[in-house]
Amino acid sequence: MQLIVRWLVIAAAVWLVADLVPGVSVTGGNGSYFIIAALFAVVNIVIGPVLRLISLPFTLLTLGLFLLVVNAALLGITAALTARLSVDGFGTAVVAGFLISVVTWAGDRLLR
Repeated sequence: MQLIVRWLVIAAAVWLVADLVPGVSVTGGNGSYFIIAALFAVVNIVIGPVLRLISLPFTLLTLGLFLLVVNAALLGITAALTARLSVDGFGTAVVAGFLISVVTWAGDRLLR
């Protein structure tokens, strides 16, 4: 049950980001948000730890700010894996990744 709730929170975060951030677009209707959320979760689970480990020196050097770049890279990888998500550039990916992280963090805290 908790997995489904987290999946719905990520889908809501992607919907919010697609609505608020210019340069992020989702095509294919409402079902696309759920597909993108599932793919983003898989990318975070599989590739995320490797990127975080590789970038650990930069993360320590920048006091954690480099994690914004890691989140942007994970969102970019997700966009590259599906035609349903489009992210226009690195700056857009940083803002979108940050907002998705904040919304999912808040959703996790509220639903616990």
